[in-house]
Amino acid sequence: MDLNDVMKMLKDPQALQKQALEAQARMAAISAVGSAGGGMVKVTLSGTMELLNIEISPEAIDPSDPEMLRDLIKAAHNDASYRVKEALQSDVARTMGSMPGFGV
Repeated sequence: MDLNDVMKMLKDPQALQKQALEAQARMAAISAVGSAGGGMVKVTLSGTMELLNIEISPEAIDPSDPEMLRDLIKAAHNDASYRVKEALQSDVARTMGSMPGFGV
């Protein structure tokens, strides 16, 4: 991408705004599930990192070891967060590849 490509993009702010709105919509449509403890805890996050769901199997609940459950929830959340970021990076790469001057 060179300066001319940047200038072309900046000359059409409505197109840039449209692309930004489309990107926000794609982010909201993305979701990812992370898991921990062999699937005993599952966390679902949206593309905007909103917590959508938590599933905890009864086997993960040990009243004598609450730290284990906290660790499983954190690990599942981190896994979901990583998966969302991967999906977003993939979406950005596809979007940028379709823009003039950004193609591979």
